[in-house]
Amino acid sequence: MNTTFTIDNLIRQNVKQLVPYSSARDEFSGNGSVFLDANENPYENGVNRYPDPLQNQLKKRLTQIKGVPPTRMILGNGSDEVIDLLFRVFCEPNKDNVVICTPTYGMYEVAANINAVGIKEAALNEDFQPDLDLVQELTDENSKMLFLCSPNNPTANLLDEDRIIQLLKAFPGIVVVDEAYIDFAQGKSVLDKLEEYPNLVILQTLSKAWGMAGIRLGIGFASEEIVEVLNRIKPPYNVNGLTQTKALELLDDEARYLNQLNEILKDREQLSKFLSDLLYVKKIYPSDANFILIKVENAKKLYNYLLEKGIIIRDRSKIVGLENCVRISIGTQEENKLLCESLSEYNSKF
Repeated sequence: MNTTFTIDNLIRQNVKQLVPYSSARDEFSGNGSVFLDANENPYENGVNRYPDPLQNQLKKRLTQIKGVPPTRMILGNGSDEVIDLLFRVFCEPNKDNVVICTPTYGMYEVAANINAVGIKEAALNEDFQPDLDLVQELTDENSKMLFLCSPNNPTANLLDEDRIIQLLKAFPGIVVVDEAYIDFAQGKSVLDKLEEYPNLVILQTLSKAWGMAGIRLGIGFASEEIVEVLNRIKPPYNVNGLTQTKALELLDDEARYLNQLNEILKDREQLSKFLSDLLYVKKIYPSDANFILIKVENAKKLYNYLLEKGIIIRDRSKIVGLENCVRISIGTQEENKLLCESLSEYNSKF
């Protein structure tokens, strides 16, 4: 266990002194039948009441799936909200900084800029793994958080667990491991490290493998101390009632989730093999996600060609280290067929 870590030393002073907003639903316990406390419209229409501010029923179901108790869980309006809450708790504007291992998910940088927090970029090595020496070199007394995306977006690879553990031991602040794509990876989550490392925060989402991008539901896993302070500053009803209801409905259909997950993994393998035969594809990067990153002859030209066919991929060429790289999500079998037909047509030009 990391016995040198003390969360109290990292929390912003104003957050420590904050008296959180107390909603009407926070101020009673037990069972009620007549609710006259929250100034709601009393006429039932399915959404006239405020939702559970702590999403207790949904967290109970997630505990059954993830094996993590509700007291170590915070739910947000997408993982992006949890990311923003972490900045607000731990980073003093115009003073503190965070370390981001690039190239990676762009919202870490956006959230830092919104919160007036400095950014130190530690470039991933040639295998898209964290450079431990570089991270240590960039870290200073004001470095409050380290962001690790695993599997990484847009490079699609799972980060080496030994490297994550070394960083958990060495980094003086919060280590955020974003596992949005973990369901698609051959390797395992680091959820089992929560007990051992109190400075670990893990982000997951229902947007990808569970197919719930439209309801915006992100999950943060952390120590009870970190969850308590995040709950203290979050908006009182940050996860709406429709989202909670739909999430519970879809989480009950695990067979559907597994069938779609297996289909995506199978199609990912087939697409990767197809891409390897194309003349303009220079490199196919290994994928632990529901997308494939490839380096091509001319990324902009390929992107525009597919756009004319009504097929949208992501050109990642402007990112340092990903010149002439495009990212392709795995679609349905019909969508993948249309993609491959268009890629074959384009290949005939070579």
